[in-house]
Amino acid sequence: MTKMKAVGLHRYLPITDPESLLDLEIPKPTPQDHDLLVRVQSISVNPVDTKVRSPKDRVEEQPKILGWDVAGIVEETGPKTTLFKKGDHVFYAGSITRQGANSEYHLVDERIVGRKPKTLSFPEAAALPLTSLTAWEALFDRLGIPETGNEKTNLLIIGAAGGVGSIAIQLAKRAGLTVIGTASRPESTDWIKERGADHVINHYEEFVPQLKQIALEHVDYILCLNRTDMHWDNMAKAIKPQGKICSIYETDEKLNLYPLFNKSVTFVWELMFTRAMFQTPDMMKQHEILNKISDLIDSGILKTTVNEVLSPINAENVRKGHAMLEEGKTIGKIVLEGF
Repeated sequence: MTKMKAVGLHRYLPITDPESLLDLEIPKPTPQDHDLLVRVQSISVNPVDTKVRSPKDRVEEQPKILGWDVAGIVEETGPKTTLFKKGDHVFYAGSITRQGANSEYHLVDERIVGRKPKTLSFPEAAALPLTSLTAWEALFDRLGIPETGNEKTNLLIIGAAGGVGSIAIQLAKRAGLTVIGTASRPESTDWIKERGADHVINHYEEFVPQLKQIALEHVDYILCLNRTDMHWDNMAKAIKPQGKICSIYETDEKLNLYPLFNKSVTFVWELMFTRAMFQTPDMMKQHEILNKISDLIDSGILKTTVNEVLSPINAENVRKGHAMLEEGKTIGKIVLEGF
């Protein structure tokens, strides 16, 4: 049986523990049905990695492999594939219900894979899939914002300097919206403005008084990318009547929906993994979205959000990426390159 290098875990431990992520050798998989076997060139780390890895009282007999952002080369195709062939350069986020991509080779359903942007390196491309899919689905599927013609509407993005926010700003500006991002540090404020945000407010202060300072009473849409429960009251006050709020940040706290009642406000969740997790009839849409993102990158309309590249892909560097994310001060994306 052919083996391949991977980074994974058996126990769910604090990232400071050297056994929280391990260098492993595991069997190289074989593609079935709609699968592509991808030779992984670059990966990136996301908050979902740290959430899955977070300490819990469970031991995995077979190694658990994390990682849901990939840029790589198709090595082999399954019998039902029609979209890609051996040698194609691809990028994708994958499925939370399957093994992750922190390995030399990775299986992924081709229906959630896009063609890698031609103008980007593998590390630059690996920064994009999960955050681009999340931002696109949140804005255009969940909030229902038209892809163009929004010159008279505005969007507040809470936690705009992270990976999803960095893409969401660019997509929202392309769609014509006025974008207000939140930040609390000079470096994150600068990053948000460089991505195209029109205004920046502080998410540790009341939203409405800050909005009034930029001549806004309320906002049409809110995209919450950080601590839904912490920002709930501020969001309820800031959203306009009949406005829409979308959050990607799950919460253990109960949310009081009543403040949204008089305003007839819509609240909706976005989880990028839903389509693959439930094999929804529109699962192929993620393939289409990633191809659109690729075209927008290659035409110079969108820019990659990579901010740091670590090499090689090994347990030490993946632990380093997780630790940086857990500090909660990450700007843009952390990418790893090469086994």
